[in-house]
Amino acid sequence: MGKIYIDTVKYVIHANVEITGLVEKPDVVGAIFGQTEGLLGEELDLRELQKNGRIGRIEVNLQPKGNKSVGSIEIPSSLDLIETCIIASALETVDRVGPCEASIQVERVEDTRNIKRKKVIERAKELVKKMLTTEIPERKELSELVRSEVKTAEISSYGPEKLPAGPNIDAADSIILVEGRADVINLLKNDINNVIAIGGANVPKTIIDLCKKKEVTLFVDGDRGGDIIMKEVLNSCEVDYVAKAPSGTEVEELTRKEILKSLRSRVPVEQADTLKRRKEEGVFEQQYYAAVKREQAVKSREVEQSPSQRAESHAIETTNIEHSQPVQPISERTEEQSNEPVESIPEIIKSELSSLEGSLKARFYDEKMNLIEEVPVRDVTKALQEAKNVSIVILDGIITQRLVDLTETINIKTLAGIKMGNVFRKPQNLQIYVKQ
Repeated sequence: MGKIYIDTVKYVIHANVEITGLVEKPDVVGAIFGQTEGLLGEELDLRELQKNGRIGRIEVNLQPKGNKSVGSIEIPSSLDLIETCIIASALETVDRVGPCEASIQVERVEDTRNIKRKKVIERAKELVKKMLTTEIPERKELSELVRSEVKTAEISSYGPEKLPAGPNIDAADSIILVEGRADVINLLKNDINNVIAIGGANVPKTIIDLCKKKEVTLFVDGDRGGDIIMKEVLNSCEVDYVAKAPSGTEVEELTRKEILKSLRSRVPVEQADTLKRRKEEGVFEQQYYAAVKREQAVKSREVEQSPSQRAESHAIETTNIEHSQPVQPISERTEEQSNEPVESIPEIIKSELSSLEGSLKARFYDEKMNLIEEVPVRDVTKALQEAKNVSIVILDGIITQRLVDLTETINIKTLAGIKMGNVFRKPQNLQIYVKQ
């Protein structure tokens, strides 16, 4: 008996057979051996190849169809590609099975190593993902390239709205809500999989239903748009925690360290207003306290220096005096803090504030309320130092002590904003108005 199994299957010949009569499987196998015998020479004789383990068992599947028999033939082969294709073409020369006419048509020659290649690729992906969570890559460029190839492939569509999401959202006990697809991709790149996008300002029903079943963290951008999304989601969904990106940044551009820091700093939904207020006030407050620290550092150095060294230091810094503002100690500011109430806001100022609200812009006017310039709030201190003939400043932001000090030095008469920050000292010739 010939050898009917082979150690290594490289290719599989797939063919279709149609016979004008009702026959059995052994009849088809016998016809194949009989009609190909001597056709290709001794080296490619099917019986010899099967005996030597170069081809495997000829599998025939037949089904009766009226007065015909139709089915398929499969022949595994360990020959090379050329020899396998010669065997496949030889099958098509079989034209009879017993007394019945037959037709064999080769459908394809399958390379079984493709299946192994796919398994290798899938296993490689698993190993890469495991390494990314346990090993620190030496080169960021290479790690980012591999990570993006692996993680981007995992993004899926969830629910009838086809929302961008990570894998296995249903299996996760907790989820992270973000605004858009780019946010989802960035979190997936950084090994955070339980993430799903809202897809816009209007909250889909799928998100509302998910929030009823799972612990939910809302993760929004650190800008006005993030505040709008947060307000909309909190009004529609049962959210447990709120996390926010650093001021002026978006979730899609954060590094892994920034993402983890923001998520660890999340607050319960009851404290969401506190989080929003803290982020808004940080724009000017950070600049103010940084200036205080710099001034104190300069004073401490002057105390340690000799008179001649101090004279040298002052001579070097003379060119920068016009750009720096004197900062009084906190204790003195506290003593000078004004107890006067903020004056009633004029209608024209109120109108300009309303038109600016939500824009994160600041406007500079002259004494006759003629617009001089409009700049982003984050650039207001720099722009004020360069602007001329400014008498009135109206901004969609927080009025802080640093901003008050700056307006005093350049003779600003009126300053208006959305909220009042920690202002310890108010100049007598400066009118301050706030909307809230």
